[in-house]
Amino acid sequence: ILIFVNLGAPAGASGLWAAIYNSKWLITALIGLLFASSLIWIIKLNKVYVGIASLAVLISALLWPETPLISFIVALVSLSIILSLDKEEGNEWMGETWGFARQIMPLLALGVFIAGFLLGSQDGGKGLIPNHWIAALVGGNSLWANLFASVAGAFMYFATLTEIPILQGLLHSGMGKGPALALLLAGPALSLPNMLVIRSIMGTQKTLVFIALVIVMATISGLLFGMF
Repeated sequence: ILIFVNLGAPAGASGLWAAIYNSKWLITALIGLLFASSLIWIIKLNKVYVGIASLAVLISALLWPETPLISFIVALVSLSIILSLDKEEGNEWMGETWGFARQIMPLLALGVFIAGFLLGSQDGGKGLIPNHWIAALVGGNSLWANLFASVAGAFMYFATLTEIPILQGLLHSGMGKGPALALLLAGPALSLPNMLVIRSIMGTQKTLVFIALVIVMATISGLLFGMF
């Protein structure tokens, strides 16, 4: 559901991706129906509660057909309420989700702050790092740009989810799509602390092979992605 809700508009106005984008809210609604069914048959939530929540979403969709995001917000709030009211697995699921949210949101906010401070904002605000430096190192889709992004990602340490706003800032500052993917692949797979732990378990030679494989595969993936 979240994938289709956050799906951005493609560059072209025709083709498969354009058709999927134009139908994203319909697809979201269909998946939402399957999700509602799973709440009843798998999580064992009260059918009346799920029915009332579904009705609230339907009414909001009919009242504001041009603003489907309202229906999504109504669905999210309704889901939170019916999970909180449940006395068994649903309530436990809600508690775990809220716990993860409290852990992730501060990290995400920190990532947004760091990205804005170093890389600037999307409305033209300048950061500490000049845009032409980033464009020179990881702009375009050259072998060097993808390799540099892979190596940088391998030795950088990203806290959970902070790589998303940082990567968004890099893209805004001139980073190519291919190097962005290379960084996103190499970053979570490797970090300097990660390498030290792996070396203590597997030895130096196997660790070097693992690092090389991650960097090479991230570079190749970035090159291929940047071609499209």
